[in-house]
Amino acid sequence: MEPVCDLVLPCRDEAAALRRLLPQVPPEFAVIVADNGSTDDTATTARRLGAHVVTEPRPGYGSAVHAGLLAATRPYVAFMDGDDSFDPADLLPLLAEVRHGRSDLALGRRRPVGRGVWPWHARAGNALILCWLRRRIGLAVHDIAPVRICRRDALLDLDVADRRFGYPVELLQKATLAGWRISEHDVAYRARAVGTRSKVSGSVVGTVRAARDFWGVLA
Repeated sequence: MEPVCDLVLPCRDEAAALRRLLPQVPPEFAVIVADNGSTDDTATTARRLGAHVVTEPRPGYGSAVHAGLLAATRPYVAFMDGDDSFDPADLLPLLAEVRHGRSDLALGRRRPVGRGVWPWHARAGNALILCWLRRRIGLAVHDIAPVRICRRDALLDLDVADRRFGYPVELLQKATLAGWRISEHDVAYRARAVGTRSKVSGSVVGTVRAARDFWGVLA
């Protein structure tokens, strides 16, 4: 099957996760690993398992996502964390929503499948930001959404500028204000690969840093 959608995985030191994750990706997706300053063998592992690798030396989640977007060539583009905390098969219903014209942006709503997968501090920060967006612009979603799919050209036209953790918040805000039809779908949220650590939810400090970037976008 010829892939119809590029799948961008922003990664930093995720070699252990990619060994498990990449063989699970459905054939509808061509994987682009955006290597954001890894010190392990993330790039080598990704290439060995068939992914296209782009290197983004500027630190920041948004920097990695944008580098992957620019490298994408297919009409649809998906984004998902590269830490093996998500099942890539859950992307298929989201892709169908966008391909069949039922939504402009399909989001994955995290549903934890184990205790401690989504720490309280990360969950609380997520809820606070979304409450603000709901009151400010009427955004009716329940997750800041590290899993999402849309048309590549439409996302480029949206011109999301943040290059840190505020990227997904700016995306949701701009998409809502532009009148995009947004749908939300449950996706399993599982423990990330052993030997890797979340840059956001892995610590209170990481969550606070991300929240600072979120509020910077909203200010």
